[in-house]
Amino acid sequence: MDDLTVARAFHVLAIVHWIGGVAMVTTVILPAIDRLAEASERLRMFEVIEGRFGRQARISTAVAGLTGFYMTWRLSAFDRFLDPAFWWMHAMVGIWVIFTFVLFIAEPLFLHRWLRKRAAIDPDGTFRLVVRLHWFLLSLSLATLAGAVLGAHGALA
Repeated sequence: MDDLTVARAFHVLAIVHWIGGVAMVTTVILPAIDRLAEASERLRMFEVIEGRFGRQARISTAVAGLTGFYMTWRLSAFDRFLDPAFWWMHAMVGIWVIFTFVLFIAEPLFLHRWLRKRAAIDPDGTFRLVVRLHWFLLSLSLATLAGAVLGAHGALA
């Protein structure tokens, strides 16, 4: 077993955990909270549940980023970023940057505070915003994932 195989395995495992968790939050947890909690409690309940996954997602995104960079370096594949045919590599980096920004910068520095302030004024609208943003990010992530798998296996060449 070579280093690329190990890096690829960790890369895939990290992405399965990270995007799978986003899918679970978006398609199961948020709808359940919407049905079970009063509007004024939805965001608080979401933050309690999401907080536990957020810590795990920070690890998964870090592993995905490190292994992705390593594989690109090891394969001398940085030139692929100059070729539009490898759009899926740009998409992978883009999704990674978005989630890394949200998990490591936005959430700890301002996002939770901003959402709490907004929820104090409009709890229903704030929760709907959280749901829409999760669906948007999940959709982008799944499209990127499909493109990456197809592209890595030569189906998009």
